[in-house]
Amino acid sequence: QVQLVESGGGLVQAGGSLRVSCVASGRTFSSYAMGWFRQAPGKEREFVAAISRSGASTYYADSVNGRFTISRDNAKNTVYLQMNSLKPEDTAVYYCATTPTPPSYYFTPRRLADFGFWGQGTQVTVSS
Repeated sequence: QVQLVESGGGLVQAGGSLRVSCVASGRTFSSYAMGWFRQAPGKEREFVAAISRSGASTYYADSVNGRFTISRDNAKNTVYLQMNSLKPEDTAVYYCATTPTPPSYYFTPRRLADFGFWGQGTQVTVSS
């Protein structure tokens, strides 16, 4: 059974930084691509970033490109999202997700339908 557990959310001032983490269990972590989504109150869940199974390829939403960095440590079964220069509009619940089947080596999923398993989310609040 695949499990994803996020941590590291919290309250930060605008312009600050925060790193959220997601630990995966239940299968071979390095065989699957990973991603981060977020959902603000009253809004749909939106794509933030994705990383290929190897870590060699990454992809970002335009709204976070240049400020956020996704990375993974396959030895620790963990994917990270480093968030810098945070803005109040980054406030949301951040969800970790993974593909249901092993994708091609450099594939970076970015659609909701590309992902099959989700974590419970971690709240990130950016104050102005």
